[in-house]
Amino acid sequence: MLVFIARRLFVSIWVFLASTVVVFFLSTRIRDPLAEARQLPDGAREAAMAEISERMGLDDPVLVRYLNWLTDVVTGDLGVDRQGQSVSAALEGAFTATLQLITGATVLAIVIGIAVGVISALRQYTALDQTVTFVAFVCFSLPMFWVGTLLKQFLALDFNDWLADPTISPIFVGGISLIVGLACGSLVVGDRRSRLTAFGSATAAMAVLLLVLSATEWFADPGLGPIVIALSALGGALGFTTLVSGLDWQPPLKAALITAGIGVVAALALGPVLEDPELLTVVGLALLTVAISGAVGWFLGGELYRRAAVPASILTGVFTAAVIFTDRMLQSFADYSESVNGRPISTIGAETPNYSGTFWESGLDSVGHLALPTLALVLISLASYTRYTRASMLEVMNQDYVRTGRAKGLSERAVVTRHVLRNGLIPITTLVAYDIGTIVGGAVLTEEVFGWSAMGSLLFQGIEQGDPMPIMAFFLVAGGAIVVFNMIADIVYAFLDPRIRLS
Repeated sequence: MLVFIARRLFVSIWVFLASTVVVFFLSTRIRDPLAEARQLPDGAREAAMAEISERMGLDDPVLVRYLNWLTDVVTGDLGVDRQGQSVSAALEGAFTATLQLITGATVLAIVIGIAVGVISALRQYTALDQTVTFVAFVCFSLPMFWVGTLLKQFLALDFNDWLADPTISPIFVGGISLIVGLACGSLVVGDRRSRLTAFGSATAAMAVLLLVLSATEWFADPGLGPIVIALSALGGALGFTTLVSGLDWQPPLKAALITAGIGVVAALALGPVLEDPELLTVVGLALLTVAISGAVGWFLGGELYRRAAVPASILTGVFTAAVIFTDRMLQSFADYSESVNGRPISTIGAETPNYSGTFWESGLDSVGHLALPTLALVLISLASYTRYTRASMLEVMNQDYVRTGRAKGLSERAVVTRHVLRNGLIPITTLVAYDIGTIVGGAVLTEEVFGWSAMGSLLFQGIEQGDPMPIMAFFLVAGGAIVVFNMIADIVYAFLDPRIRLS
């Protein structure tokens, strides 16, 4: 494996170096960087042109300019742009904003897309599968600028106005309840009576829940509370244990339930610590959660069940911690909404200018600015992951070794998770690596629609001014990400499918 990685790294470096040559030569031919200076009056024209030429090295041949740039990059200096400002500083700010924008959207799109694709494949040609297919194609065909405009109107402006009097209309209650009921009925495996029972129960439960939330004006001052946290932790323990090992083995289930109980107790005990914590405190608590959860699974799993108990316990602990984190943030929503004049969902920018608040209020400010662009990116990307996962799963499900596994008496969970899903993820690995590599370069249209100053803005700056320095800074990140994530995909192939020969 080490030899394979070294060989791939060597080839990737030369491919990346050759691509920098092409991009640099093309970027010097985009437009005349002296075009604006030529329009100045006679007294200032020559001085401005001479200053720009000296700063950009326009008197040198293109090859010399490239070699000078390459030498500076090796030493960690990306040079200056046409105005004399540091490109390294501009890249740092743009890259940070892009990471903030795309990280959550990419993770959500991958997780939700793969999960929906797996469910759709397992329910092939059912009403659920056909609905997912229709929605996926609709989302895939939506233009980003149109989606962004609709989200601004209905999920920002209208939602902010609605928060002033958060009462849910009966029509909305009925529509949402029916959608949830249909989804739950489609997920149930069984006869028509079982599906109708699931549909009726889910519809009634959702209707009651929405009516209670509307009557108590929960959306104006939200929060989960100890009971919801405890029920969520319990559900997470049962769900993750079922996914990892099934409920037949007692040690993994016991470890997950104990981890959930520890999380609920910690939520009550750490109240003063979580009142207004520092970021390092939250990170430390997250690491401590993983350590304690892993220890619980390790000791309670024993020699035979440790491989199942440890991941079930860790997943339960992380999920419970996420629920507690969400509860603490929701409790600060009313104060944050009041501090931004009742407009918690922002339509432009990455943060509220000069905003100062507690840790949770600052987090809500970031979430409010990320909500719309993240949702837009998820809607567009979700379709690809859903369709690719469904197609890959259906192809693997027809293989002989899957039928052999069922014939041997393996449970359906074991067949799906160990055989079908693992081999079905191999084509998805290529798509994920390519998408992550390309989106690191900036969600250009999304940034323009929602007013984010990130990697896309850096690229536009270089193109509009005919300046190769911002363009090359953009390419260093975007091109480097593509090379790195494609190499990671090759390594993941070998992990998912041992039949792949690294030689």
